[in-house]
Amino acid sequence: MTSYLIDINVWLALTWDQHLQHLAASRWYASVEDAALLFCRFTMLGYLRLLTNRQVMGDSTTTLSGALELYDRWKQDPRVELAPEPRATEALFRAAMTPHSHLPATKAIADCYLVGFAEAVQACLVTFDAGLAGTARFRNVPVLLLQPVGAAAKGRTTPRAKHT
Repeated sequence: MTSYLIDINVWLALTWDQHLQHLAASRWYASVEDAALLFCRFTMLGYLRLLTNRQVMGDSTTTLSGALELYDRWKQDPRVELAPEPRATEALFRAAMTPHSHLPATKAIADCYLVGFAEAVQACLVTFDAGLAGTARFRNVPVLLLQPVGAAAKGRTTPRAKHT
């Protein structure tokens, strides 16, 4: 069975119908049948943080209680689970950070953690983030870079996904 570690941006787009990438995320989700759809603790916490952040959600901002209810709804799907962190995650995370080791703290830290986690659980990363996808490719971790559809795609009318 294929496992997908879903990035925070995709979970948010799946949940929030006003998200610019909602259609692309929803089409991908509807196309997945026999697979494990994974949160890790990092994506779960990020999901809750964004749902409760007025700068991100505007009038759709929810309370922490409401965000937990949305998370719990996802967990009702038998394909969705919170994956425990394997022991190998830290070493793989550190290996992914090696190219960035002489830089100040950057977004690369979070990307490298997700790549290390995906590698440890042998999951394909699913994201809209080209930078995260690039880090995954550099580490030879499978990644599905979802592409926007409709107006957000500047004329494209069908979803495209790059899976490497």
